[in-house]
Amino acid sequence: MTAQPETAQPAAADDAPPPGGSSMAGPERCPRRFRYWHNAARPGVRRTRGVIRNLTGFDIFPTHAQAVDLCDDLYAGDPVAERFVADVFDGPIGPAEGRRMLQQALAEGIDAVDDAPESMRALFAEFEDVPAWVDRDLVEQGAAIWRRWGTMLYSVAGAITLEIYTEAAVATPLSLSGGYAGDNALRRFLETGRFWIDVSTPDTLFTPGSDGRATAMLVRVMHVAVRRRVAEHPEWRADDWGLPISQTYMLLTLIGGSVAPALALWPLGYLTSGKEMRALLHFQKYMGHLLGVQPRWFPETIGDCLRVLAMTIASRSYDAGAHGAELVESFPRAFGPRDEHRGLQRLRAAYNERIYAAYSALFMAPRTRARYDMPRAFPWVLIPVARAPLVAASEVARRIVPGYARLLEAVMVRHRANWLDAQMAGREAQFEAQSALRR
Repeated sequence: MTAQPETAQPAAADDAPPPGGSSMAGPERCPRRFRYWHNAARPGVRRTRGVIRNLTGFDIFPTHAQAVDLCDDLYAGDPVAERFVADVFDGPIGPAEGRRMLQQALAEGIDAVDDAPESMRALFAEFEDVPAWVDRDLVEQGAAIWRRWGTMLYSVAGAITLEIYTEAAVATPLSLSGGYAGDNALRRFLETGRFWIDVSTPDTLFTPGSDGRATAMLVRVMHVAVRRRVAEHPEWRADDWGLPISQTYMLLTLIGGSVAPALALWPLGYLTSGKEMRALLHFQKYMGHLLGVQPRWFPETIGDCLRVLAMTIASRSYDAGAHGAELVESFPRAFGPRDEHRGLQRLRAAYNERIYAAYSALFMAPRTRARYDMPRAFPWVLIPVARAPLVAASEVARRIVPGYARLLEAVMVRHRANWLDAQMAGREAQFEAQSALRR
């Protein structure tokens, strides 16, 4: 059954954190719809947390200080890039010339841009700085895992993201901007696929003028432009949700590209080791630096990532209503046959629609999926399950058979590029920063 829209409601009394003095007392400010402090204090949650900690020694939630940082970052954006967008795109230079200057600086360096404003120089000084914590070998190892996953990265990352579309803080900016909604769902998803390819090409994140670095900057600027327009829109409720595309939710996208998919893919035979997950996380952290993701606290371990995910799950208020329903329900159907499809192309699109419905069933919580009008997953869900032993055998082979890992990566890189090119059908990813909101 399709989720129904919710009307704006005043904060209920139980939206407030527990009284001061409790170990679960929240920060001085927290968006009302981010319900972590209230839900984590529930007797059942506290009991479950204690049992797991006593049995395993693992606390399912972050420390109090870390949780406060994550909550504070729900109000944090990207001030360096925001100054640039306000100065250039929204100033007398304008969006067309601003984009040209941006692309010239990305291709030739900031010094090639005549009369580059100080805000632009500050942005590129931060962008071109490689922090001391960066381990280039680890970044490359993480990027190699994305390449080895091939199109499965599209499948798992796209499907697990649907789980958070229940939250208006995430769904509203995407709905207002038209991203991943209705007829735009496939176009925006394919742009994300292009981003994944560009940033995981070997050595691209350290090569001046590379497609990977250029794409990262264009996405960063796009996020800033969308954030400002959504924050000014009458449908956005800052008291309930904080800042659109906040540091905390951008951090979640990095976890959603590293530890979360690595664990989700294990049952399907993709045997990513703990060491590889840590490399993935380091790759995501540096990519996040290029994207302007600079949270107060960045989880450095697999356990910390799991705690952030658990905190996010505990915070949910399921308030996205019709906006969330549109986003979730658009996803598998976006891959279906279109009027212009004929013959083999039409059959391929029909298969893609069904297999993405299957991935949605695999990677969404059953309770969440039941809230929405989703295509049937059976019998298509049996396909990834049936091939799991073959995938697992390939994963073992890449560890013990000389040369097999390189061959596997080459095959998967070719496959993901061919899949994306077929879906794009000659279109180019734009990462448009200044398009109008759709309502």
